[in-house]
Amino acid sequence: MGRVIAEILTIGDEILRGEIVDSNKAYLSERLLEAEIECHYQLSVRDDPPAMADALRCAAERADVVLVSGGLGPTRDDRTTAVVAETFGRELVLDEASLALIRAFFARVGRPMSENNAKQALFPSGAEVLPNPEGTAPGFQLEVPGASVFCLPGVPRELRRMMDEQVLPRLGCGGAGGAKGPSLVRARLLRTFGIGESSLDSELEGLELPPGVTLGFRTQFPDNLVRVVARAETAAVAEERCGAVVSDLRKRLGPLLYGEGEAPLAAEVVAELREQKRTLAVAESCTGGLLAERVTAVAGASAVFLGGVSAYADSAKTRLLGVPEALLATHGAVSEEVARAMAEGIRGRLGADFALATTGISGPGGGSASKPVGLVYLALASAEETHCDSFVFALDRSRHRSLTAQVGLDWVRRKLLGFELVGPSLMRRDGEEPTGTSDSHGRSHERR
Repeated sequence: MGRVIAEILTIGDEILRGEIVDSNKAYLSERLLEAEIECHYQLSVRDDPPAMADALRCAAERADVVLVSGGLGPTRDDRTTAVVAETFGRELVLDEASLALIRAFFARVGRPMSENNAKQALFPSGAEVLPNPEGTAPGFQLEVPGASVFCLPGVPRELRRMMDEQVLPRLGCGGAGGAKGPSLVRARLLRTFGIGESSLDSELEGLELPPGVTLGFRTQFPDNLVRVVARAETAAVAEERCGAVVSDLRKRLGPLLYGEGEAPLAAEVVAELREQKRTLAVAESCTGGLLAERVTAVAGASAVFLGGVSAYADSAKTRLLGVPEALLATHGAVSEEVARAMAEGIRGRLGADFALATTGISGPGGGSASKPVGLVYLALASAEETHCDSFVFALDRSRHRSLTAQVGLDWVRRKLLGFELVGPSLMRRDGEEPTGTSDSHGRSHERR
C-alpha cells in the first residue's frame, strides 16, 4: 500500500509579514507523523483569492490529505471558505445548526452577535461540518478529486483541539477520501539536556541504523531533540526497528537523555519526586520565580512542591531566607556562600527534602571583571549535603534565566536517579573546571 502524502496550507497576511509565529505547521506535521501520515509540503499564502486558489489546486493534485489553517473568521479578510468553494466548483450553503451554535455562543457570554459572524455558518456544498468547541468558527472537511481537504481555524488553541478530536479520527489508519492507504511509519521523539546539537550528533557517530531508519536533530532551547523515524514494509517491522534504535540511544546518551515525547523536564522531575515520595522547595534570585512556574505548570505538582521564595533584594534574602547579612557583605549576593545559604534557608523553613537556589547576573548590565555578566551560582540542598556549582552562561537575559532554571531541574532529576550533578559543559568559560562543592553543612570547598 502506498504512503499517504499530506500538505499543509496556512492562510494569512500576518504570517507572511512576520507578525505572528506560524506554530500551526509544526503542530499539524507532528500529529500527522504520529498518525503515520507524511507531510511532504508546507506553504503559507496571503489572504489573496487567486493565490489561495492556486495553492489549493496544487495541493489537491499532489497530496492525499490537505490541511488548511486560517481564514475562517467573520472579517472581510477571512476568505478561505469562499475560495475553497469556488476553487472546487461548489456552492456556499448555510448550515442552520452551525448558525444556532454561533448565536448560542454569544448569548452564553452575554455579547451581541454581529451579523458578519453568520458567514461562519456558510460551507461549500457537500462539506462535512467540524464542530469547534473552543470558538465560533467551525471547520469542515471536503472531498475533492484525489484528496481530502480539511479546513481549520487559525487560532492555535482551537486548531489543536479540532485536529485531535475531529481530523485525526476521520483519517483513521492513514486514509480518508482519496488517501492511498496506511503509511508504515513509526517515530519517537527523545529529549536531551546538557549537550549541544553538534556534540549530540558527534556522540552518535558510528551508530548503526537499520534499513529505513533515520535520525533528525533540532534545538528547542535549552533542550536538544532527536527524532527517530522508521519506515518499513509492515508496521511491526517499523516499530521493532524504531524501538531498537531508541534503546541504543538510551545506552549511548545515559543521563543526558531525560525523556521521550512532549513532556518537559519539569514533568519528569515532578513524576520522579512523586514516585519517591519526596518534596521540593525553591529559593530564586536571578530566575525570579521561573523555577516555581515550570514546576507548578505540571499537573499534580502540589503533591511534591512545597513552595518557593523569589528573593531578589539582599534584604529579602536575609528576611525571608535567613541569609546572614555578613555573608552578603563579604561575598556579595552572587556567590557560592549565598547560594548555599539560600538553598538551606528555604529547605529549613518549608521542611522540604530538596531545595534549589539560584543567584546570578542575567544582564545585560551589572557585571564586573571578577563577576561577569552571565555568572550564576546554583545550589541543591538535601539532608545529606548541599551541592553548589557556578557557570557563566554568555546569553541574553531571557535565555540565561531559562538555562539556569533548566540546570536546576536537571540537578534534582539527577539527584533522584543517582547520577552525577553536572551542568552543560559547553557553557563554561574556556579552561574552567567545575567546582561541584558539596558538604553536609555548606562550608567545605573541596573539589569533587
